[in-house]
Amino acid sequence: MPAQQHEVTFRFLAQPTDVNFGGKVHGGMVMKWIDQAGYACAVGWSGAYCVTASISGIQFVAPILIGDLVTVRARLIYTGRSSMHLAVDVMARDLRKDEQRLATSCVMVFVALDSPDGKPTPVPVWQPRDENELRMQEKAKRLLQLSKEMEQLVDIQMVTHV
Repeated sequence: MPAQQHEVTFRFLAQPTDVNFGGKVHGGMVMKWIDQAGYACAVGWSGAYCVTASISGIQFVAPILIGDLVTVRARLIYTGRSSMHLAVDVMARDLRKDEQRLATSCVMVFVALDSPDGKPTPVPVWQPRDENELRMQEKAKRLLQLSKEMEQLVDIQMVTHV
């Protein structure tokens, strides 16, 4: 049922198959986890098939090591007509020391479709419930505006360099 699930949390252990040659979880694996959690959150909210439209401001803050307990939290922060903006944080916890750290964060945009090969379909409107959610919604709106400005810049550069 749409508009029921505005947040998703995944938890699992980082495994040897997740790491790069330096012994740390590689960025591509972290991005896969982010996309999976974001997809689950977007579908849980919209009740529709969803596709990733963009990922903004991804920051790899701290490494994730083999054996760390990884928590990927995706939460809805803004809805458009057919789009859902999600804040995603990836935390890593060293279970031996019980120390948790922010490993990665970003904002994602998903679009709900009426079928896997279909057209955008409306999503339920999300409303902030407290001051923190209202701040996150405002950040999502600013990112949306910046994204539109970047699209215009890219379009202008493409025309002038052809």
